[in-house]
Amino acid sequence: MAKKEEHKNLEFLESPEGLKQELGHDIEKVQQAVEKNKGLVSGVAGAIIVAVIGYFGYKYYVATQDEAAQAKMFNAVYKFEADSNKVAAQEFSKLANEFGGHAGNLANFYAGVAELKEGKYDAAIDHLKSFSSSDLLVQARAYSLIGDAYAEKKSFGDAIDYYKKASEYKANKFFTPSYLMKLAAAYEANKQNKEALDVYNEIVEKYAESAEYINAKKYKAVLEGSVSE
Repeated sequence: MAKKEEHKNLEFLESPEGLKQELGHDIEKVQQAVEKNKGLVSGVAGAIIVAVIGYFGYKYYVATQDEAAQAKMFNAVYKFEADSNKVAAQEFSKLANEFGGHAGNLANFYAGVAELKEGKYDAAIDHLKSFSSSDLLVQARAYSLIGDAYAEKKSFGDAIDYYKKASEYKANKFFTPSYLMKLAAAYEANKQNKEALDVYNEIVEKYAESAEYINAKKYKAVLEGSVSE
């Protein structure tokens, strides 16, 4: 009965509609940041959503681990949720090395987010690259966060590669448009206006019902003049 109840509580992770409702307030914050910064959302802003996703992912994964892993993960997550990012990053790094399987994998994810929020972009990239998942949401988010870290380093070519990965991973109408907006902004930052225009066109043509549609249409109009010159 307990397992059925736990699954019920986590069902929104399998439903984009449910997750978007659950995270509606934070998504709105990120969209405002996109509008203000022309699409390049910082790692800190991007981490708002991922922290919530990671927390519920933690609750699911840790249930399969032994008591030692549960205790250590709980302490590290507590520090993470309390915004003690430096300590959390250190503890999750240790856990990633100590445990394999789900616990070690998730520890890499959390360590990457904590390092990103601390501005330690190289460490964040290393941890997030060590994370892997086959689900619809979190793997794409990890790719996007790697892109954020590269963008913060102004390594826009690498950021483009990972925003592409995020946008192409199990593409869907709920989250793909936001990754495409980041991709287009990274192209613009890398002086690749034609490629940015192509991405804005993709959003306009394929995701007309998305929250990103209006901005994509506006930025497309701005770029069309410069590309045609």
